Amino acid sequence: MEKELLEHGLNMNRRRFLTGLGMGIGGAALGSLLVPDLLNPQSVEDAIVAGLPHFAPKAKRIIYLFQNGAPSQLDLFDYKPKLQQMHGLDLPESIRKGQRLTGMTSGQAKFPLAGTAFKFNQYGEHRAWMSELLPHTSRIVDDLCIVKSLYTEAINHDPALTFFQTGAQVGNRPSMGAWLSYGLGSENKNLPAFCVLLSKGKGNGQGVYSKLWTNGFLDSIHQGVQFSSGEDPVLYLNDPDGMDKTERRKMLDHLSTLNNEAYDQVGDPEIKAKVQQYEMAYRMQTAVPEVTDLSKEPESIIKLYGGDCLVPGTYAANCLLARKLSESGVRFVQVYHQGWDSHGNLPKELAGQCLDTDQASAALITDLKQRGMLDETLVIWGGEFGRTNYCQGKLSKDNYGRDHHPRCFTMWMAGGGVKPGVYGETDEFGYNIVSNPVHVHDFHATALNLMGLDHERLVYKHLGRRYRLTDVAGKVINDLIA
Repeated sequence: MEKELLEHGLNMNRRRFLTGLGMGIGGAALGSLLVPDLLNPQSVEDAIVAGLPHFAPKAKRIIYLFQNGAPSQLDLFDYKPKLQQMHGLDLPESIRKGQRLTGMTSGQAKFPLAGTAFKFNQYGEHRAWMSELLPHTSRIVDDLCIVKSLYTEAINHDPALTFFQTGAQVGNRPSMGAWLSYGLGSENKNLPAFCVLLSKGKGNGQGVYSKLWTNGFLDSIHQGVQFSSGEDPVLYLNDPDGMDKTERRKMLDHLSTLNNEAYDQVGDPEIKAKVQQYEMAYRMQTAVPEVTDLSKEPESIIKLYGGDCLVPGTYAANCLLARKLSESGVRFVQVYHQGWDSHGNLPKELAGQCLDTDQASAALITDLKQRGMLDETLVIWGGEFGRTNYCQGKLSKDNYGRDHHPRCFTMWMAGGGVKPGVYGETDEFGYNIVSNPVHVHDFHATALNLMGLDHERLVYKHLGRRYRLTDVAGKVINDLIA
């Protein structure tokens, strides 16, 4: 009985869907609308393993532009005239309130406030403040939902980054993309539901690791597939020398027979997952070269993203590739851009990072919008925490650094059912949240809600406990939803 339940949970197919649903023709019609490939004449082995949303989704897919290292919200989005006026003066203790500091600044005798070195202006219908470093993003500001009141408990990069990606500061938990793959599956049987793209800027970098796109305790078919900037976008995908497509098909068929016999003996669901991975890799041999080929993009698109979009591995190239992957049915595309960790020489490093990212980020929104995809694609931009309003180390008029600040920071979202505008507010020093706080768990709950998933119902039982992306917390921020 237990073995049958395992097999039923792992192998959703047409017969089981129509039999178990118990809603006759109406249920079949609903199923074909929500999962278009469900009723196509294909073999059970080729069927897409896909779930159904808990309710009607506003978004079908997510592109997450993660700015690894933590961009300074005070130099980009959260303009504070008070900091300009008090530049060089010590941060009042009444504002800091003895809150936790990192080891890099906890030994400082003073905490000199650092006003931004950059000019700010207000843009768009909501008069959102934007730095001169973001001229392209300023032009699309009316498409953005700018959240200034994010906060987290983690104060160092690795736990904070892990927390944003997996909902926990420790490792071995499924990542956000893995949860969406588990909950919704892929829209394209020839591509993974979850893809990962990496780029690195000119600033101080923080590493990213495969644990950030892990499947954790979910089946391995939900792990993120990393794309490379090299000659082979997905490593080990091509056939080895001396083996053609026909021979590879025969080999996979024989391997599948052996694996199915092993599954019949031991009932390990990971065996079935491996079979599905082999089949996916076989189909990806055709799909990946096509989707990663940027040579057919028109000149207008190249101009929109900037010339760097033709250089594999750059942020611009990854933004364009993210659009192509999303257009091809990939459920979750995770872009990591490293280089935002500005503990010193912030004005120069930040300007370089924005030069790498501003145009391409705005281009992605514009591109999705002109293709009619933005309404169904949730785009997220932000890092793991913010930066302090005081200077780390020596302060001068035009040069300063900022330490980690988890108490408040800014992210933006666009498309996918979010409400454009500015949400949340920080105090006049940019140190504490004064209205509409949004915790990381709240952010996850809201993103899942936009995808049609109830964060309290998207669960997986592991070692006797029911796990979810939001752990035992999180609430949907309905004010962010259009």
